[in-house]
Amino acid sequence: MNYIVLDLEWNQGNEEKEKQRKDIPFEIIEIGAIKLDSRMEPAGSFHEMVKPQVYREMHRMTRQLLHMDMKQLQGGELFPDVMKRFLSWCGEAAEGSLPENGTCPEETAVAEKGSPQNRAAQNRAPQDPPAQYRFATWGPQDLTELQRNMRFYGMELAGSGPVKFYDIQKLFSIAFEDKKSRRNLEYAVDFLKLPKDGAFHRALSDAYYAAMVLRQIRDPQVLQKVSFDTFRLPQNRKEEVRIVFDDYAKFISRRFDDKEQLLSDREVTSTKCYLCHRNLKRKIKWFTPNGKHYYSLSLCDRHGYMKGKIRIRRAEDEGVYAVKTTKFITKEDAEDLFRRRDAAKGQGKRRKVRNLPGPF
Repeated sequence: MNYIVLDLEWNQGNEEKEKQRKDIPFEIIEIGAIKLDSRMEPAGSFHEMVKPQVYREMHRMTRQLLHMDMKQLQGGELFPDVMKRFLSWCGEAAEGSLPENGTCPEETAVAEKGSPQNRAAQNRAPQDPPAQYRFATWGPQDLTELQRNMRFYGMELAGSGPVKFYDIQKLFSIAFEDKKSRRNLEYAVDFLKLPKDGAFHRALSDAYYAAMVLRQIRDPQVLQKVSFDTFRLPQNRKEEVRIVFDDYAKFISRRFDDKEQLLSDREVTSTKCYLCHRNLKRKIKWFTPNGKHYYSLSLCDRHGYMKGKIRIRRAEDEGVYAVKTTKFITKEDAEDLFRRRDAAKGQGKRRKVRNLPGPF
């Protein structure tokens, strides 16, 4: 499998002159990507500018970060044309979706519009389709905005359901820090003492730096922690995401009309042990301290206390969906969950939980 380390730069509405559109709040103006092969070795790069069609003014923050103006973007081509070339360069099919991206063979040089390497690739006869690829980005936003721009231009979002990808920002925290912090890209580059060969906040250079960070993460347990872009939700129960990692399990539901419908679904609220696959009796029924996050506590005779967490998120069409995680916790963490439940109920008393059985 290849890995496409992607970075996007985008413009947005200027508060004073152009109102930001809900259907395309961020218009992509630059695409940069580095291709890594199955051994995480560099295998090519892609870089193109995109000619703006929505926002005619450069937002002040965009101009400050990218050090460019609208005139420099006029030499680019329209997003649909750039996107077709990009998908062809990526390969045949992204993991988690199956776009029909053509059979253009892989290139080991920059595939910029008009380059000799790109023209040669277009003139050669199609070869066997390359292996599937997985996207990788610094943070979770790029794939969502890429698909939103595709939808705006009427490009078919081939395949269905969430797209599996590497969130390198998250993986860096898991591999090198506390698993919770989310650092900026330059911090990670400095932390790992990687050479700085170009400016940050440009698509190709940021993709390059993110790829170099990814190459430093070699622990297989860390690399199993894939993320899912949920711009496209599962269409039915069969497509819902169920995945077990080394220390927790994740479930991503299909779309529901509202929160009440979601919370009445048995699969969403089930508390099954992800190790022995038995339905567990809940010690704490689902409760919420804020109306968005719901928690539960269950007990498995074999594996101990299991904490459940449901995050309710807005879908693109104003519906809702659930991201549920289940994880085994210590007796002390279980006692703390009892206290949180009581506080959410407004009881204000400390529940006696010292008789809870110990770890299994």
